[in-house]
Amino acid sequence: KESHLLHFFSDCGHILKMTITKFDVGMTCDGCANAVKRILGKIDGVKNIETDVQAKSVVVDAEDSVTPQLMLEKLEKWGKASGKHVALASS
Repeated sequence: KESHLLHFFSDCGHILKMTITKFDVGMTCDGCANAVKRILGKIDGVKNIETDVQAKSVVVDAEDSVTPQLMLEKLEKWGKASGKHVALASS
């Protein structure tokens, strides 16, 4: 799986562990990309979502408490309903 751990300092000086996770998502248009952003953006701890429709990739910056599996489950639910492929990107 594609996942990297980073450390950042929060505004109050605490260290936040952040993970970058990449997904392969069968997005075909901006509507798909917006749906993915909306779904992942509802998860507490997700800080940034970058979508690339052409490359069919999604990169998520999230607090370490947000697991790749949780995000994958949310995306798979959308994928089943929309007929789109969703998977963790291979490293």
